[in-house]
Formats: sequence, structure tokens, C-alpha cells
Amino acid sequence: MIRFEHVTKRYADGTTAVDDLSFEVAEGELVTLVGPSGCGKTTTMKMVNRLIEPTSGRIHLDGEDIATVDPVELRRRIGYVIQQVGLFPHKTVLDNTATVPHLLGWQRKKARARAAELLDLVGLDPSVYGDRYPDQLSGGQRQRVGVARALAADPPVLLMDEPFGAVDPVVREHLQNEFLRLQSQVRKTVLFVTHDIEEAVRLGDRIAVYGNGRIEQFDPPAAVLGAPATPYVADFVGADRGLKRLSVTSIEPGDLEQPPVVHLDDQIVTAAARLAAEGARWAVVLDDADHLHGWVSADALTGPADGTVRRHSRRMDAWLPVGASLKQAFSTMLQHDAGWIAVLDGEDADHFLGVLTPARLHEALRRSIDADARGASRGDVELETIPGV
Repeated sequence: MIRFEHVTKRYADGTTAVDDLSFEVAEGELVTLVGPSGCGKTTTMKMVNRLIEPTSGRIHLDGEDIATVDPVELRRRIGYVIQQVGLFPHKTVLDNTATVPHLLGWQRKKARARAAELLDLVGLDPSVYGDRYPDQLSGGQRQRVGVARALAADPPVLLMDEPFGAVDPVVREHLQNEFLRLQSQVRKTVLFVTHDIEEAVRLGDRIAVYGNGRIEQFDPPAAVLGAPATPYVADFVGADRGLKRLSVTSIEPGDLEQPPVVHLDDQIVTAAARLAAEGARWAVVLDDADHLHGWVSADALTGPADGTVRRHSRRMDAWLPVGASLKQAFSTMLQHDAGWIAVLDGEDADHFLGVLTPARLHEALRRSIDADARGASRGDVELETIPGV
């Protein structure tokens, strides 16, 4: 969808902002451009809509050399979201959102209907917010309007220049979540500029880590965190890159342990015998459909032998679906002060698959890093262990 071919931007004073840049962004891909101030990432993005003209090289958009396209026409085909939003203060939210369709000559009714549809998509009820003015909105709401306006004419490409940088951390995380939800529905080709490696990791399908006018590494987030290509990248992503990688490494069935399992209506004596035979101190408790109910300790089964497990079972609130991130798993363990979490099937949300322990979480992270380094799947990786440990 977007292709850079040996693109350089050099200013009259001799400053080289971008130096011989070549890379491609696939259709529907979200690529984050990350790096310190002055590294060339915003210059790169602005060359796509010709707000900045390259000194040399070519940029293609959907196979077309953008140098041959009228800049105004080109910009109307590309959504653009900036940090300060740039809403017109004298226009309502609905009219702000309909700006580009109006410029393209859409009939007023059609343009406003599209604007209302987009406001609803970004979580702003048009019947509530449509007639308000920008100064009547919070910072996070204005950013949502900015995203809606950029999408109003259904452009294939979206350029985003630190769009969430001006809001507080709580609102920023919420906007990131909403944007990921939105992208899963609209699947635009996105260039997203940020200086925050955590935001880049969280949002990007791939990350371009910029040095001084050059891309030092262009890889999926897990690869950037697990196998930095250069000392510069390793320093930029930080010594805690292992922790950051937790957020982009998912729980897989092969990561799970299989503890003893009993059912709610099992007789206490039967359940106690099962735990004793396996030398286990606790068991997962399921209902008759093998859905997670909770857990029971071996000590709780040492009382009167009459009755069923149901009498002694405790609810289990520390659980996640398979495919959730290891960061979510670690957070859930801490939140519930749990030594393990239950992992459930993603399709049948209550169906029990196994448990993830801290040791297995660590192994999953190590396997993921080794798998990327070897170009293998996690299941094919055998970890080296210290003898006797």
C-alpha cells in the first residue's frame, strides 16, 4: 500500500532529516514509527501526504507515485490526525467530522449521515455530542472527533502524528484501547508516529525504530523487544524490554499445566483420594459441563467424608482466556494475590484448559524470545535449564 524507495530529505542548511529510506507498509497494516525527537519519523510521515517534499527517491501509494498526484487531491484521500486535533472552533462536532466529505462535494445530508456514523463508531453518541462545539468536549473526546474526521471520507490510509500525546495517561490508555477496537473493524493502512516505545509496542503490527534519519530496525513488536538488531535499539527499548515483551506475548495452550480436576458433584472421599494419589494440595473444580467453578484444597477435603465437593469449593476469580497477554496474566496474579490463574477457551469462555503458574509464565516468555531468534514456533523450543534446578 505504501512504499518508500531510497527516499532522502535534505534541507538547504545541509541537515539530513531522512537518509535513503526504503520500506513497505502492507494494506491494512498498522506501523508505528518510534524514536527520539528529531530522528525523522514525523518527516517520513509528512512526506506521504506531501506536506514535506522529499529531496530524492520515490513514494508510492497503492502503486501510484505520489509525485504525480495533485497534493490537495492526495490529502483528501489520506486521513490525518495530529496531537492538537485541529478542530474548527466555530463548527459543531458533526460539521467538523463532515469536513472532508463536504470538500469532496458530498451532499450535506449524506456527509452528516456519514459523520454521525463515524462519531458512533468512535464512541460518541451523535445525538448527544453532534451539536456541541469543540470547547465543550474533554481532551479525549476531541481526539476521538479527530479520528472520526480523518475516517469520514473512508480513506485507505491514515496518518497519525502522536495523536494521544496531549492527554493524561489514563485517558491515553483508554484511547489506545478504543483505537485498537476501531482498527479491528475498519482495517486502515496506518502510519502512527510516537516517541513512546510502550505505545509503539501496544499498537503496532510492526515497529520502525528510528535512529538519526534511518530505520535501525523494522520488525514486529516481539522481535524488537526480544532481539534488538543493534545496540542503539537495545538502548532505546530499555533494559526492561523483557517486561515490555510480556504485553505482546500471548498465552498458548502449550504454556499450561494440568492440575488435578474434580467436579462439583464428586463425592468428597473420591476427590480426596484423587488428590492424595497425585500428591496435590489443591484441585480445580469444574461443573458438569467442564466449565470453571473454582478450586478446592486438600485440607478442606479431610473433614467428614459425606457430601460432595460443592460444599467446600471456593470461587476462582483469577482467570483469563487463552490468547490473552502474559502481561495481563501477571497483572491478574498480582491483583488477586494468586499463585496461578485459570485459562479458559476463547470460544467457549467458561471451558477450562489449564492453569498458568509464575514458572510457566517465565518459560513462555523465554520460549517466545528463543522462537523469534531461531525463526521457529514456541512449541519447537526446548529450554536449557541449570542441572539440579
